[in-house]
Amino acid sequence: MAENNNQGKTALITGATSGIGYELAKLFAKDGYDLVLVARAADRLQAVSEEFKQQYDVEVHTIEKDLFTPGAARQVYDETKKSGLTIDALVNNAGQGEYGRFIDTDLDREIDLVHLDIISVISLTKFYLKEMADRNEGKILQLASNLSKAPTPLMSVYAASKAFVLSFTEALIEEMKESEVIITALLPGPTDTDFFHKAGAEVSVTYKEMPIYDPAEVAKAGYKGLMSGKSKVIPGAMNKAEAAMGTVLPDGAVTAMMSKQMKPSEKEGGREAISHPASAAERASMHSREGDLRGHEGHVHEEQGA
Repeated sequence: MAENNNQGKTALITGATSGIGYELAKLFAKDGYDLVLVARAADRLQAVSEEFKQQYDVEVHTIEKDLFTPGAARQVYDETKKSGLTIDALVNNAGQGEYGRFIDTDLDREIDLVHLDIISVISLTKFYLKEMADRNEGKILQLASNLSKAPTPLMSVYAASKAFVLSFTEALIEEMKESEVIITALLPGPTDTDFFHKAGAEVSVTYKEMPIYDPAEVAKAGYKGLMSGKSKVIPGAMNKAEAAMGTVLPDGAVTAMMSKQMKPSEKEGGREAISHPASAAERASMHSREGDLRGHEGHVHEEQGA
């Protein structure tokens, strides 16, 4: 049952059917927030919606939307307006990466990732922050990454997109500092979600060999930071240590370190499966949708000659 200290408030979470987004949605629901869950897979939205409705005394709205698609963020906003929903908390959680040398990866895939990781974040923030500013209240949690300040070979576009998210968020925090609107950047390290599989990075040293965080742990740190008004949250001791090294080491040294972490692992065995139940359920659901094992079927960009 929800604690209901936020009864009547609504939180919108993108990428809410697995991983950190799923765990954040649970925390908002426990605190009495009604939910707007945004994701691209109808089956997972229905399953998660039913789960939350049964477990918490809150309203759960779902919006099936592919945020890779230009204009999708506007459609999300229009649907909430049409439904008469005021968004008191926005969580820009949805994001994906692409693993491999930039000269070898697919340009159309990366253009779509820019729509998801950057343009949808700009758009949803613009729509809902303007309303929050008018009310002089509201909360926004932006999912950046520990890669936000670490140029990352074999994940170059993703790391650059998260550098944008962090810079963008820090600028907005300064712009809104005289208001009652809280904006927080969450910088998780490697986490036990479907991210690595969707990116094709499950062969990397980071995934196969290194410790990774529990999505519930990351979500708890981010939620607590947002509610207490922190501008930036770096969850986990190892993650904090890497962030600190990134501030003192030369950029070239940071980039070389990340290259070693992202290269294909030569270790026999190692991590292969997702432990987080909701993320594992999403991976299983994707296996049932032919051609969608990367979490996105792709779009054609005529301007690129595809």
